[in-house]
Amino acid sequence: MTISADLALAWPELILAVGALTLLVIGAFAPKQTALVGSGSVVVLLAAALASATQPFGVAFGGGLISDAAATFAKVAIYLASAVAIPLGQSWFARRGVKAFEFPVLILLASLGMGMMVGSGDLISLYMGVELQSLALYVLAAMHRDNAKASEAGLKYFVLGALSSGLLLYGASLIYGFAGSTLYSEISLSAGAEGNTGLLFGLVFLICGIAFKVSAAPFHMWTPDVYEGAPTPVVAFFAAAPKLAAMVLFARVLGDGFAAAADQWQQILVVIAMASVAVGAFAGLVQSNIKRLWAYSSIANVGYAVLGLSSGTAEGVQAMLMFMVLYMIDVTGFFACLAALSRGGRSMETLDDMAGLIKERPAIALAMTVFALSALGLPPFSGFFGKYYVFKAALDAGLWGPAVFGLLGSVVAAFYYLRLIKAMWFDASPGTTDKPPVEANAIALVAAIFTFPVVIIALRGLDVLAERAAHVFGLV
Repeated sequence: MTISADLALAWPELILAVGALTLLVIGAFAPKQTALVGSGSVVVLLAAALASATQPFGVAFGGGLISDAAATFAKVAIYLASAVAIPLGQSWFARRGVKAFEFPVLILLASLGMGMMVGSGDLISLYMGVELQSLALYVLAAMHRDNAKASEAGLKYFVLGALSSGLLLYGASLIYGFAGSTLYSEISLSAGAEGNTGLLFGLVFLICGIAFKVSAAPFHMWTPDVYEGAPTPVVAFFAAAPKLAAMVLFARVLGDGFAAAADQWQQILVVIAMASVAVGAFAGLVQSNIKRLWAYSSIANVGYAVLGLSSGTAEGVQAMLMFMVLYMIDVTGFFACLAALSRGGRSMETLDDMAGLIKERPAIALAMTVFALSALGLPPFSGFFGKYYVFKAALDAGLWGPAVFGLLGSVVAAFYYLRLIKAMWFDASPGTTDKPPVEANAIALVAAIFTFPVVIIALRGLDVLAERAAHVFGLV
């Protein structure tokens, strides 16, 4: 392919890169133009989403970048979720007197990394995408520099993230050494050969590195502390787009590079899925801080997504994609509600703070109830359909034990969701809440509407798109 054809397939990434650099210069020379940088970043993300939806399919840069149905599906969802995070974050920082023009620029850079992750065709582009995303997320976690907890969260995330990057890079180097290539298409040939123990050894390290990025147990140790310390709108971003990107990367590596070794990596994923569900369900029971509680909820829900992927089938990948997109809506809406709430200028982040919320802010309390019930998996909310697809894929693949375990974990986790709902609806309020900002209210309302199957047509449309994306990988 010519360089012009390669660049045509990388058009969304080019839009993000040029947009981020341009807005960074504008912010540096005109630091008071925070609103301009924020609105410009939203436009750039929407343009990248449009470019992703309309770009042709193909392989660019010698196989390093892939444009297909799976990459398109993931990129559009990631860029839209990232665009929502920008006004939410800017409003939150402005109310606290923080003029952070870097916030939307870092979102753009993280989105660029995520786009490279889901479209990676070899181990080099995989690592570049992961690190570009991770470096931006480390800074975002510590964005509220005057807050000691935020600085601590950024530092913990960076130190543990560096460890996971080392695992990932070591695994990639082993795979390259035994396969003789960094391309997934060529690695797949070696993965199907006899005597590939060294290659599988490298895959284990690679899986560990990616599992850290999605906060799957036992690589979840950073999640509760970072969620608690980071600014609320940053957590809303952390819990949505990066998780989808890392899960699609999981499917890309295993489906394109190691489909022939599915029997081996399936066992690892089943253990990770069950451990994540157990940790997320039981550790969440003792949490009083809502951000830590939803950190454990996130760990459990990642376990369900990994369970779908562990089926080793195209149906399982489809279930994972459906589950992650529907979960993104839930978690973004919930943290939009949380970002909107304050009392006397202080953020409301504990279960005690939520007491009696239905009487003071009935719309927000109702929306948070909907998000909690959806994350629980209660019909008719979207979370039920996400879990239904995952469990069905696991059962069809013969994973009866893990599916039953996941269902029991969901029942255990119901306690802390219902505990939150009980506090909002039945406990006495400790005081009057501040007036919530318009941006957070609007985002929460739209997300709450989408937690319903949005007249089953929308859910069916998402199902069709996920099905097309899932069949891209080399799983049957």
